[in-house]
Amino acid sequence: MTTMNTSAAPDTVSSAGRAWLGLAVLALPALLVSLDLSVLLVALPELSAHLGASGVEQLWITDIYGFMVAGFLVTMGTLGDRIGRRRVLLIGAAAFGVASIVAAFSVSPGMLIAARVLLGIAGATLMPSALALVSTLFTDPRQRGTAIAALFSCIMVGGALGPVIGGALLAFFWWGSVFLIGVPVMAVLLLAAPRLVPESRNAAAGRIDPLSVALSLAAILPFVYGLKDLAKDGVQPIAVGTIVAGVVMGIAFVARQRRLTDPLLDLGLFRHRSFSAVLVVMLLGGIVMGGTFLLVTQYLQLVQGLAPLLAGLATLPATVAMLGGIMTGPALAQRMRPGYVMALGMVVAAAGLLVVAGVADNGLALVIGGFTLALFGMGLPGGLGVGLVIGSAPPEQAGSASSISETSQELGMAFGLAGVGSLAAGIYRTLLADGIPGAVPADMVGTARESIAGAAWVADTLPEAAGRALLVTAQATFTTAMGITMAVSAVTLLALAVLAAVTLKHLPATGASEVSTDAPTQAPAAVTT
Repeated sequence: MTTMNTSAAPDTVSSAGRAWLGLAVLALPALLVSLDLSVLLVALPELSAHLGASGVEQLWITDIYGFMVAGFLVTMGTLGDRIGRRRVLLIGAAAFGVASIVAAFSVSPGMLIAARVLLGIAGATLMPSALALVSTLFTDPRQRGTAIAALFSCIMVGGALGPVIGGALLAFFWWGSVFLIGVPVMAVLLLAAPRLVPESRNAAAGRIDPLSVALSLAAILPFVYGLKDLAKDGVQPIAVGTIVAGVVMGIAFVARQRRLTDPLLDLGLFRHRSFSAVLVVMLLGGIVMGGTFLLVTQYLQLVQGLAPLLAGLATLPATVAMLGGIMTGPALAQRMRPGYVMALGMVVAAAGLLVVAGVADNGLALVIGGFTLALFGMGLPGGLGVGLVIGSAPPEQAGSASSISETSQELGMAFGLAGVGSLAAGIYRTLLADGIPGAVPADMVGTARESIAGAAWVADTLPEAAGRALLVTAQATFTTAMGITMAVSAVTLLALAVLAAVTLKHLPATGASEVSTDAPTQAPAAVTT
């Protein structure tokens, strides 16, 4: 096992108050990364009109940020292990602030897309470094669990507040103001982090392998792009081709890591039973959550007819419930085994999805109630799972472990949008095959069968009675398809509950003194300098 540099300034981490202040500083990038993704959705129409962005350019403006974050997470997490996690965090924060200014004052779609590329690369440095540094600040498992849950909650808060903050800014300022939010936040981080957050790194780490970096990008970027394209346009040659290309590059990446003395990604991490089991639960749980978000938001707008703002407000109870679950999970894990807490969360989430699955027409209250219950259940293993992943890896590889957990969540959400969304769309098309009213023109039948949004568009072009008949049929069919998909998702969560309870039953409660047999045998304190 590699040795670690453990020299530390005594006053850096001796004060519990200073540690919590350091957590507050680390929460800033967590809040901003998710906020910067969702705030753009509100500003997109205005900036597109101002810059003259085409439909394809609009897609790149919105998607390229997430692609870059997903593609560079592993690289940036490993880089932090090697040269210093605080150093990588500060470099990323400075780059994020500069890229935000460039984005705000862009004069063309191409310039804005380039700025979003830089924002994504810089954003990929923030979360792995912040999560790894939490382990430096909090060596006590109970405090570390609470701190990681708080950090994880900031991600959810940022995503929820993005549209609200964006709408408020656009009411008084031009579209570029939504990007300038990051500038003062990053300035505070740059000033406060050197004083409150100690540096940490793996002093014995080797050099970064450029070919491994290229292979990781060639694997993740096409794969995520293909999944998103699959969710938007269904099974198309481009989507399938890019996914296959990503898989091939992923195989090449793994093969190279096995040969290197200092790999970019240490595959030995996956030999830890807790590490691998929690990643599987987080990945499949993310798939279910991503698909659930997609279907519920479509139901609220296209079946219940809520405006986008009202639909967003309708999901706020679920967001608050998820935050409650994220903070409750570590507290429960102090009294019961973490594996059982994760299993409990999956069971609660499955119950919520079954409520949504049983909804019929005019079931707005049931959908919101079931969705809220499901997200509370999802929240229980949320922050707890991230802490287990980092805690089950050797401390000198905390950056790599945190970046892997973040990547699994990114892929899970992408899988959910593509996989679960495609499942619901397939059920919808099958059920609607023989139910389209005869008044619908033959050349529009395919559009109506493609999705409920397509059916709504066709209905607007028809005479009132025919359009109403088509829309009612499409809404009832979508509700049925959503119910079937939610039932399948609930069964998946119950299977994950069994997996978590069985594979993680050896982990003791964080409030117990029992030692896990799966923990790294050499677990020194996190390196601080």
